[in-house]
Amino acid sequence: MTLVARALSRLERQPAVWVTVDSTRGSVPRDAGTWMAVFEDSLVGTIGGGRVEFEALAEARRRLAGATGEPVLRYPLGPALGQCCGGVMHLRFEPVQAADAPALRARLAALRLPVALFGGGHVGRALIEVLGRLPFAVTWIDSREEVFPAQVPDNVRCEFSDPVQQAVASLPAGSSVLVMSFSHAEDLDIVAQCLRRQRSQGDLRHIGLIGSLTKWATFRHRLQERGFSDAELGQVHCPIGLPGIVGKEPEVIAVAVAAQLLQHRHG
Repeated sequence: MTLVARALSRLERQPAVWVTVDSTRGSVPRDAGTWMAVFEDSLVGTIGGGRVEFEALAEARRRLAGATGEPVLRYPLGPALGQCCGGVMHLRFEPVQAADAPALRARLAALRLPVALFGGGHVGRALIEVLGRLPFAVTWIDSREEVFPAQVPDNVRCEFSDPVQQAVASLPAGSSVLVMSFSHAEDLDIVAQCLRRQRSQGDLRHIGLIGSLTKWATFRHRLQERGFSDAELGQVHCPIGLPGIVGKEPEVIAVAVAAQLLQHRHG
């Protein structure tokens, strides 16, 4: 269960104060949009730990007990807090209850970047386990409906598509596409469809293809025969994953791919 799911599930049973990093300046432990949910006897999430979180936790519990205050408070991360970051965090305190869960869910979903994962094999399953804990909204696509497990993380949506490349047209703008189906023929069709979309819309953030340099050389030749230019083919990342992470185990590949997605997310 993701942090969001844990927090909203607990919110169904007891009220909380939702603490959000509203804005920042200088060196700070977490960025704007980061949150933690403070309940009477527990905490879900983190705004960075240390003294600033300790102070924010105390303020949230004070408000849970009925106290009032300004919705946004300023926390300079200097000697007064026993921290030497030097930046400033503005924290927003929101009393919330079960009725607020749908609005919170929608707000947090909007912060997730879209990822389309084509392929339900060993690497795909390992990658879902990793991405299920990261700030992405994942559409998991395969031409074999039976490959999807009964339970997936709450930020993952399974989609059956046959032909599989047909799903490319409906992907959200800004999607990062990961291609790792059970079939090289399917992989080729998916990549080709992604490049056609890039040609007409140019709105995919990243196209990653699993495979060796030999596979990419073959694909490159076949895609050139379909009319794609060298500049267009330069948009495809193959082999997939962050360079320098060695290993062919599904779990290792999954970590390398997730790291590359995070790199592109912040780039």
